[in-house]
Amino acid sequence: MRLLKLNPEIHKFRSFKEFAEDFNLGKDDFILTHEVIFDSFIKELNLQADFIFQEKYGAEPSDEMINQIISDQKNNKYKRIVAIGGGSVIDIAKILALKDVRDSLEIFDKKAPIIKDKELIIVPTTCGTGSEVTNISIAEIKSRQTKMGLAVDELYAEHAVLIPELLYGLPYKFFLYSSIDALIHAVESYLSPKSNSYTEMYAAEAIRIIIEGYKQIIDKGQNHSKSLIEDFLVASNYAGIAFGNAGVGAVHALSYPLGGVYHVAHGEANYQFFIEVFRVYNTKSPNGKIEKLKRLIAENLSITLDDNVFEELEKVLNKLIEKNKLSSYGMKIEEIELFTDGVIEKQQRLLVNNYVALTRDDILNIYKKLY
Repeated sequence: MRLLKLNPEIHKFRSFKEFAEDFNLGKDDFILTHEVIFDSFIKELNLQADFIFQEKYGAEPSDEMINQIISDQKNNKYKRIVAIGGGSVIDIAKILALKDVRDSLEIFDKKAPIIKDKELIIVPTTCGTGSEVTNISIAEIKSRQTKMGLAVDELYAEHAVLIPELLYGLPYKFFLYSSIDALIHAVESYLSPKSNSYTEMYAAEAIRIIIEGYKQIIDKGQNHSKSLIEDFLVASNYAGIAFGNAGVGAVHALSYPLGGVYHVAHGEANYQFFIEVFRVYNTKSPNGKIEKLKRLIAENLSITLDDNVFEELEKVLNKLIEKNKLSSYGMKIEEIELFTDGVIEKQQRLLVNNYVALTRDDILNIYKKLY
């Protein structure tokens, strides 16, 4: 049984300039990024690579967006695809590294050959995705109004590159939602039936770093987050290693319809379901492996197991940014059943990673409570 796969080489640089020189970025490279990143760190270097700015095509990645970016590339002979951005940029770039993609939906449906013919370099600019070390790409499928995930080894990057300076300008709200997403990656993978001592080690350290950082921010104010960027970037990377090997579960599964229909950003959508899913897990099986997780969280929160651990964690998160009602995004009451059935039908890839099996009524009641 395989315990751990670490496919990309992991690098860290003090500056983008140092990275560009070390990797000799140039004319054979296609770089997908954001205009603000380009203007702040790349423009002055006068690189001869081809650039496209992802935000010109919309917000969250979709099959239609990927197809349009492929169409707008100047050629298909690039030797390297370089992703410099958050989860959306990274998810798209993983598909761009494949050979002869004409319709990305065929790739997500596995109806077209999945062959990698370009080297992939990923530079994350948020502290949440962890996608730089995973073989997973997520995209909204416009015609189906949901998100789909593709997990194949051809999506692994050859190089994952951490450059903390790229995150210093991250708005506080995005910092929080992305780092909460990293916390969810760590916590869900910790309880996954596929977890083992190696993935638990990475997940536990990610949980420790993130909770400790949150306690400091609550104590010292939101500006203190700037001094913790490198710690959170590393924690996100650890969480990516954990969930890339052990998987995530119901939190992600239940959030996908909200993201697909109402275009709620990935980390924000996950946050809405995080604590409630774990409350249900704890109710259904309080004395299993979740007991070990509760001890870990309690230790990091400096509380005892006599306290309600998930309630206390939610209090900490709410001091940072409050959770919203699902209805506040425009979700309709009749969609509670539609979303429930859609998750059961389309997200079994994730639901098999649940700590305990959730029934249709369990999922329905989570949506109802959060509505």
